[in-house]
Amino acid sequence: MNMKSEKNKFRIIIVIVLLNSIGMSIILPLLPFLIGKYLPSQQVVVGMSLLMSVFAACMFFAAPVLGAMSDRYGRRSILMISLLGSTIGYVLFGIGGALWVLFLGRIIDGLTAGNISTLFAYISDCTEPHERTKWFGYIGAAMGIGKLGGPALGGILGSINLSLPFYITAGLIFLSALAAYFLLPESLLVEKRSSRISLDSFNTFSSIKEIFGFKEVGFLLLIGIIYYAGLDVFQFNFSVFLKDLYKWGPVIIGSVLTIVGICEIISRALLLPWLLKHFKEKSIGLLGLIGFVTGLGLILISIFVHSAVLISLAIVFIILGDGLFDPTYNGQLSQSTDESKQGKLQGVNQSLQSANNVIIPLFTGAIYFYSPGVLYALTILIVFLAILGYTYVLPRMKPLRSLDR
Repeated sequence: MNMKSEKNKFRIIIVIVLLNSIGMSIILPLLPFLIGKYLPSQQVVVGMSLLMSVFAACMFFAAPVLGAMSDRYGRRSILMISLLGSTIGYVLFGIGGALWVLFLGRIIDGLTAGNISTLFAYISDCTEPHERTKWFGYIGAAMGIGKLGGPALGGILGSINLSLPFYITAGLIFLSALAAYFLLPESLLVEKRSSRISLDSFNTFSSIKEIFGFKEVGFLLLIGIIYYAGLDVFQFNFSVFLKDLYKWGPVIIGSVLTIVGICEIISRALLLPWLLKHFKEKSIGLLGLIGFVTGLGLILISIFVHSAVLISLAIVFIILGDGLFDPTYNGQLSQSTDESKQGKLQGVNQSLQSANNVIIPLFTGAIYFYSPGVLYALTILIVFLAILGYTYVLPRMKPLRSLDR
């Protein structure tokens, strides 16, 4: 396949990610108002938490299964299932009428949530190992672009009709499904697919056990679990932190968090490609971890020294650090297996992150209630463990090692 065709495939993938990101960011500011139609105001936070937890739990069980199916039947068909499942989920949100309809929408979306892991596997099929980190970074940058304008657009659409943004989101994701069907060719050749799919492939815990059975891969995934736990603390808690300790309102918090989208684009689309030309991937990943923990340290200091400058610097360090570590981590992970196991590996990775999304908010809320300082001090300690592990595992990681015994 010529270079022009390869570039066209990647452009289509970026467009699919961008449409999904815009759609999801459109509806995020409106969820409290939608849930408020069915629950008293004091129970809205609980309702949102339950919806998020149900979605994450469904993804935990479904992602490895969808990944294994993509290894057997190809990436394109599983990507279509995932995108159509999301479309149905958001249509149900638009229809509403009862709280159980919203939960049904989240369950359907969660059980078919394999779009990102499938796209990562697709990129791994089409690229040389040393090129993957760059393209994983571009996917993250596309998500950042979607996050910039989506919330404001959602607010405008929601002021017209609360259900309208959910239908718009469903339409955008359906458009991406059409793009995948008509424009995106299959990446996994028949001769490179897994030879069979067993009953164990439908058992999430069996898939996780199989992947963790390979020491180097399991150790890298463990580092990922620790790191993403720290990132989840920041994502789930930071707005509440700013509201409680700095007494900032929605407008100021929204303005400050705009820095997140800008830094995400800069780190993944500009800084990362430049660094990849001059440094090894493992060094860039370590730099990302150090930047991330520095940002957490600045948040901890800002508890005792109130400063908007410290807060802004913390966001810059955290998002730049994540923009360097996240694609590098996924790039290294993709190099640990060949095409026939890529889907299962990426599915297990997404499943483990979903487990974090269920567990971390519960612990974060409890510790934060006790002391914000203790929460961020513990988070720093956790990320330091990831740094130590990442440094330890560096000389032991071997490129493109097959998971087949």
